[in-house]
Amino acid sequence: MKISKSFIPTLKEVPADAVIPSHVLMIRSGMVRMVSAGIYSFLPLGYKVIRKISEIIREEMNAIGGQEFHLPALNPKEIWEATNRVEAFGDTMFHIKNRDYVLAPTHEEIMTFHAKGVLKSYKDMPQIWYQIQTKFRNEPRPRSGVIRGRQFLMKDAYSFDTSLEGLDKSYELHDKAYRNIFDRCGIKYFIVGASSGAMGGSKSEEFMVQSDAGEDTVAYCENCGYAANIEVAKSVIDPVKRDDVGKEVYEISTPDVKSIDELCEFLKIDERETAKSRIYIHDGKPVLILMSGNDDVNESKLELVLGGNVRSAHPEELSDITGADAGSIGPIDFKHRIIADLRLKGGNNLYSGANKNDYHVGGIDLERDAPKTEYFDLRSIESGEKCTRCDSELAVFKAIELGHIFKLGTKYSEGLGANFVDENGEEHPIIMGSYGIGVERVLACYLEQNHDDNGIIWDNTLAPFHCHLIGLNMKSELISGTCEDIYTTLQKKGYEVLFDDRNDVSAGFKFNDADLLGLPVQIVVGERNLKENMIEIKERRNNEKQKISLDDLYQKLEELLK
Repeated sequence: MKISKSFIPTLKEVPADAVIPSHVLMIRSGMVRMVSAGIYSFLPLGYKVIRKISEIIREEMNAIGGQEFHLPALNPKEIWEATNRVEAFGDTMFHIKNRDYVLAPTHEEIMTFHAKGVLKSYKDMPQIWYQIQTKFRNEPRPRSGVIRGRQFLMKDAYSFDTSLEGLDKSYELHDKAYRNIFDRCGIKYFIVGASSGAMGGSKSEEFMVQSDAGEDTVAYCENCGYAANIEVAKSVIDPVKRDDVGKEVYEISTPDVKSIDELCEFLKIDERETAKSRIYIHDGKPVLILMSGNDDVNESKLELVLGGNVRSAHPEELSDITGADAGSIGPIDFKHRIIADLRLKGGNNLYSGANKNDYHVGGIDLERDAPKTEYFDLRSIESGEKCTRCDSELAVFKAIELGHIFKLGTKYSEGLGANFVDENGEEHPIIMGSYGIGVERVLACYLEQNHDDNGIIWDNTLAPFHCHLIGLNMKSELISGTCEDIYTTLQKKGYEVLFDDRNDVSAGFKFNDADLLGLPVQIVVGERNLKENMIEIKERRNNEKQKISLDDLYQKLEELLK
């Protein structure tokens, strides 16, 4: 492709709304342009890369027996209501005004709808169906370019099996396919255990890329390889101590003391002597959550414990439920369900709110004073805590989710009545798995890991073109004629070539654009070298330059792009 006849609107300056490297580079290199918050148009250069990623995904999905569908983005809402996911997605689902339709954020329901009509016998399975299509989610705060948008391209696959053993095989096939996909795309990733969230189901794993731009937080042990999303991560941490001599409960006046830190400063105590109280509403009923000191409630863990619908109580509800405002709430005489983090089990001589504004109580023994308290792992772990596998220190950092695989079980088949008849004539719900990849995220993650101060650094697999041909003075017949010959020959040999044939910009401008676009090899044709039948080759990844004979160009290019 000749740049003079192409649409590649590069920018010298960093856009004000772009913060992370991938977003900056996609805008500056002319891959995308924003239409609205979280909505991007892919321009020819960017869409060329997206097509290459999609083709890699297709090849690996087809290799495990996948069959590609094309499904509607517009779905009848009643299908989603059958699985209760209209409520589960809440405001992130787009609804069509005055119509009983929604825009699909994913396609479990529609795939199950089709399976219901055709997969009626055990002989019809296993099946693996997939599609690569645009999805819609009404993200309240779209950010990081295409990493978290309102419209995005996803590969979703679904497996249909007659047994849990069959689901295990389908899950492993997808696990292998995903590793192949990300390896071929040249991305450094790791795999973590995760929560299934609104998807439902049992086993769930995420393929992640470490990045400060990530919307997820993960725990990772470099020693043994343990990795888990913070939603489910566990660590080894000391429980709250139990004193040999227990005190009786006593009330303390604590004017204007609201936080754990303020309480510790006021009473001159350690935060491990306190039990922080939070009120949540579960299926319309209040639940008191107790955490040690400043430990944070991991709401994903809490949702797994409680099930159903869970939310934080609103400030105006607290007084009616407890008799006090936030900062003065505690477990003594609390009339509803109490759940505490495991660290607090067995603790005594604790301090917490008195359920009376500006008062706290001391001497709390949860076994004695709140004997119906239930204990679960509810806390979010922190860097430096010990790994449960090898006792080494865990690192906690941000990461981007590339792909997510789920063992769904029968959640959707039961909801939509997708049953099959086994070899004994008995009817059962189809057992399903779900497997997603964010296609645009693959591109963004590649850029996050492959760039320098000058621009993108492409490997051969995903590069929109194999090489960048640069004519330094296209007004010269010698330069233009030689470049045209090289361009034509390379195309005949099957190379994808971006030819900078512009005659109205400087050599420096061309070099800057070439480094920004970052194609694997730059071929520079200048008059001084050409008079000696020489040209210059530059490898973008290491920025090494070398002069070679024009006659050796094609052999050298083959070596570099192998």
